[in-house]
Amino acid sequence: METLSQVLILVIFAVMFIVITIGKIHRYIPALAGAVLTLLVLIFVFRNMDTAVAILNFSEIGKLTFWVPGKEHLESHGINWQTVLFITGMMTMVEGLGAAGFFRWLCLSVAKLVHYKIVPIFIAFFIIAALLSMFIDSITVMLFLASVTIEMSKLLKFDPVPMIIAEIFAANTGGSATMAGDPPNIIIGTAYGFNFTDFLTNTAPIAWAGVLLAMVFFYFVFRKTLKALSGTGVNDMVIQYPEPASAINDLDLFRKNSVIFIFVIVLLITHAMTGISVALIGIIAAAMTLLTAGKSARKIINRLDWRTLLFFIGLFVVVGGLESTGALKAFANLIQGSSKGNFFTMTSIILWISVFMSAIVDNIPFAATMVPVVANLATNVTKLHTLSWALALGADIGGNATPIGASANVVGTAIAEREGYPISWGKFLKYAASATLLVVSLCWLLIFIIYF
Repeated sequence: METLSQVLILVIFAVMFIVITIGKIHRYIPALAGAVLTLLVLIFVFRNMDTAVAILNFSEIGKLTFWVPGKEHLESHGINWQTVLFITGMMTMVEGLGAAGFFRWLCLSVAKLVHYKIVPIFIAFFIIAALLSMFIDSITVMLFLASVTIEMSKLLKFDPVPMIIAEIFAANTGGSATMAGDPPNIIIGTAYGFNFTDFLTNTAPIAWAGVLLAMVFFYFVFRKTLKALSGTGVNDMVIQYPEPASAINDLDLFRKNSVIFIFVIVLLITHAMTGISVALIGIIAAAMTLLTAGKSARKIINRLDWRTLLFFIGLFVVVGGLESTGALKAFANLIQGSSKGNFFTMTSIILWISVFMSAIVDNIPFAATMVPVVANLATNVTKLHTLSWALALGADIGGNATPIGASANVVGTAIAEREGYPISWGKFLKYAASATLLVVSLCWLLIFIIYF
């Protein structure tokens, strides 16, 4: 029955992946359908109700160590509620910041600071995308940054497509720097008990080396276009530039949400010292935002991306089924056999397979699938850490290569198309795929220098 269960769940997983990749229906639907089918296989084919209950993992939430683990790492199999609750809390906080006009105010302030010059705006928005993605989801970063970029392009008469492609790359690469960045890092961190500082001292230096290299690459690729536009004389014309203050709807609400944002960042940076979990940080962020919102709290709750949260839950159940039946352990053994026991080769395989897979499928389900694989490959703490950084960097940066590699790509290109600036697959691949290979090669070299 174990072999049959493995085959059935592998088929469920493969079909789910294919449907998610095609993208005709929202990804939460195949994820939840896959979860239901996985539980049915575990109960009626694998004949193990305890395994099905363990994958749902509700008992974990009732433990004190789930909320305040201290130095202890709480093992999690199946639904990773730490990830789900943390992302829910951050979504809530980001909605509050958006409603207060924080993000648009930030972009307009930076544009004003560089005197609305196109090349400086290009560089500044690139850095903003990378910096903000260290603390909030890259999807949110692209939602407001792409919109403001297009607003600037209409005002200053330039083509926003080069900037949007570069910003997408910066957001995904910057997100690989911390545990609170891209969702794959949250999954990896909560699964292995890493904290914010672990990522900050390991993936952040490598990620920012990649950010700077990518910025130079995109500048030289787009320099002729940017310089030509800068030289049109449009910046010398009398133009009514939007004031940053115009983005703020409610000054009091703006100030309160800004304080909440800073406070949550401090909690994330210090949670290794305070001993509180990222799930509790998420709950604190959500509670403070909703209390501050007052009567508008219901609007914030309604605007949350509940479908994405359901996607995470369904995904964790299917991956938990693969792990419970031993299918992922078999995959780990295959990687180990291919590397012939050489740890550097094994790390390289994890990095490059993450890049390749994340370029053609969403990096979130891929990262969730690889977490138990990496755990099976690592024979000690040092190896677990090194393989984890390779997985995080590969999944986050590899997602840059194609328009569907990461959610931020889909959001950024969709906003551009909606505003009349379609980005074709050919144009996106021409620039983003080349930059991805360049930056990942740098990451591979730095991993070798630092860890071997």
